[in-house]
Amino acid sequence: MAAAYAASTRALVTILATLNEQITVLCKEVEAYSGRHPAAEIITSQPGLGPILGARVLAEFGDAPDRYTSAKARKNYAGTSPITRASGKKKVVAARFVHNDRLIDPLITQAAAAVRFSPGARAYYDKQRARDANYNTALRQVANRLVGILHGCLKTGTLHDEATAWSSHPQSVAA
Repeated sequence: MAAAYAASTRALVTILATLNEQITVLCKEVEAYSGRHPAAEIITSQPGLGPILGARVLAEFGDAPDRYTSAKARKNYAGTSPITRASGKKKVVAARFVHNDRLIDPLITQAAAAVRFSPGARAYYDKQRARDANYNTALRQVANRLVGILHGCLKTGTLHDEATAWSSHPQSVAA
């Protein structure tokens, strides 16, 4: 029995080694091709978006310049914006549960990285947590804000600028 487990383990280790080699090759190819896109520099200038994650975001959003008429339309497509339901005196704000998983996943990953490296994103995240938002809610709100910033940068053709991006949140710039 021990010999069978050893053979099985050796086979799995070989498969994992091959997969790791192929992942490395694929990453190099994605980096090479995504860098050729006209919007690649703008996308990778965003906090938390490198060549791989940026390529995923670009692929899911598409590259038609007039596809999204506003930042709100892009946020709604991304599934990061909240849904507000109002009836009479009641108002409920909830997360969108129907969304494109292939898009929301890299956006949340971007938000998590941005919170670590962008002072503006960190301050905005901390502000959401101070309002008693849980981790996922605060991260989704950061992702929502980052989608709006990305939309603005793509519309104007400018690179990400920390001071401009978080200017509507003065406490974030000072952080």
